[in-house]
Amino acid sequence: MTDRIAILGWGSLLWDLDNLEPHVIGDWARAAGPRVPLEFCRISPKRKMGLTVVIDADHGADCPVSLIVSNRADIEAAAQDLAARERAALSRIGFVERDAGRGRAADQTVIDRVGRWCAEAGWAGAVWTDLPGNFVEHTGQSFALKTAVSYLQTLQGESLEEAHRYIESAPTETDTPLRRRLASDAWWIGLRTAPGAASHPG
Repeated sequence: MTDRIAILGWGSLLWDLDNLEPHVIGDWARAAGPRVPLEFCRISPKRKMGLTVVIDADHGADCPVSLIVSNRADIEAAAQDLAARERAALSRIGFVERDAGRGRAADQTVIDRVGRWCAEAGWAGAVWTDLPGNFVEHTGQSFALKTAVSYLQTLQGESLEEAHRYIESAPTETDTPLRRRLASDAWWIGLRTAPGAASHPG
């Protein structure tokens, strides 16, 4: 067992630690965390209204997430560090604390999964971003692959470039239904070579 706390990630956190960087140890361990249901179903003002990936049990596919070690010994401090990076309320940071047998997240199933993983892998706890999907609130339509692609096609200029960059830059193990759909979409593939296309970190 260890007294270490894992920070879980599956999106931009892997290439942009931002102000979380002083509070981690070492590098990301890719796909070394638990499996959670993920989908690109959150419209993010921070990402110029592109779709970002969040935990979503209704629309997501189970994907292994990555982890990096927090330099904090206290779960609340680790959660506060992640909340500051995400510019999110502390209530939007999920956590599990193994020895205390407590956790917080919108989905109890995720708490249970991460809790089991902490016990089996020997982590004292874990924290993760627990922002909800908000597609219907922004578009008035339920999230589905067809409506998601249609939404992306309404984006223009920097918004479309950022949406494409973000989804293409996500780790390969973040293999969601929408990402699979876009992988065979001629319009989306064409954006990779379009003028002004952003380069993608691996």
